[in-house]
Amino acid sequence: MTDLTLTTPALLFSAISLLLLAYTNRFLALAVLVRSLHAKYKESPDKRLFGQIKNLRLRLSLIRHMQIYGLASLLLCVVCMFLIYIGYMTIAIYVFGIALLLLISSLGISIWEIQISVRALNLQLSDIANQDFPLHR
Repeated sequence: MTDLTLTTPALLFSAISLLLLAYTNRFLALAVLVRSLHAKYKESPDKRLFGQIKNLRLRLSLIRHMQIYGLASLLLCVVCMFLIYIGYMTIAIYVFGIALLLLISSLGISIWEIQISVRALNLQLSDIANQDFPLHR
């Protein structure tokens, strides 16, 4: 097995930070959409709006899990670095492995959330998919 150094878990800091930023941006965009659809639904209840809100609730839950797993991965990278620093290499290797598994889980959930998002957008556009639009030049 290759030796684990302090720089190995530190390499994930920038990647995980960028991922968390992307997850937060997705969360904020969904939050605005949820508030908007909620207000529309309160004005005039509609099954289609309710379905969209239900879909968004699932996506928000997935984003929450993505963020939690990403943050846990980052936390374990820091713990791993501390364990390396104090000389507990065997434990550090296992902690780093768990951090990688959490990051993999976060990315997998992200793929799932993106698929749900694309399906929702395709449903939204399905009513106009067969219409011809003039080209704007």
